[in-house]
Amino acid sequence: MDKNTRKSSFGKWISPINFKKLDEHVSLTKQDHYTKKLTTASYIKMMLLAQLHETESLHAMSDALLNGELQQELGFASISASQLSRKNNEMDPSILATIFMDLVAQIKSYHHSCTQRVPLKIIDSSTLPLNLTHYKWAKFRKTKAGVKLHLRLVFM
Repeated sequence: MDKNTRKSSFGKWISPINFKKLDEHVSLTKQDHYTKKLTTASYIKMMLLAQLHETESLHAMSDALLNGELQQELGFASISASQLSRKNNEMDPSILATIFMDLVAQIKSYHHSCTQRVPLKIIDSSTLPLNLTHYKWAKFRKTKAGVKLHLRLVFM
């Protein structure tokens, strides 16, 4: 076994995403037309990693690129928070929808042998930050206020 073909655990985690199909969709929508470094594929990998590690800000995401293995996985050595912000603003939601639908199709084909039709349940828990001076009833730390939102989505 060649030592250079070893996949990282992050690479295994994102392996169900069909990046060839993603590249086709990106080229159709011309999402990466003038992009040099932060391509849509590397942006999606970066956002997935940030979600996995619960990264709090774009600055923290750019600081996380000090890790050499992460640089190799994403394909670039550094990125600024402003570049991430611009990519956030210009990202086409249909690309993310395509990835989601492809992953749902993979899940359904994996569970196709089931005789019952079981819906896909997606659960998310997010904290919406609020101003502590205006919302004293929503205090959850000494200096922060917020409301916890639990969402359960049944995708049929």
